[in-house]
Amino acid sequence: MELVWSLAIGALAGLIAGKLMRGGGFGLLGNIIVGILGGIAGNWLFGVAGISVADGVLGHLITGVAGAVVLLFIAGFFKKGG
Repeated sequence: MELVWSLAIGALAGLIAGKLMRGGGFGLLGNIIVGILGGIAGNWLFGVAGISVADGVLGHLITGVAGAVVLLFIAGFFKKGG
């Protein structure tokens, strides 16, 4: 059940990040995938930076959105061709 929650939170994070980024990201499915990966990236980035975010669903959502925004920003360079 934890995997289902992680995927759901990641999907929501991807949707939010897609709305925050200019150009809308990579479409609905692409943003969901980026959101799931962004949750992983956000956990790693916050861990390296020593930043602690709230526990629970809200903390995971904040972390996922932050990671997804970073991934969408980086992926935007490749989408535009450099």
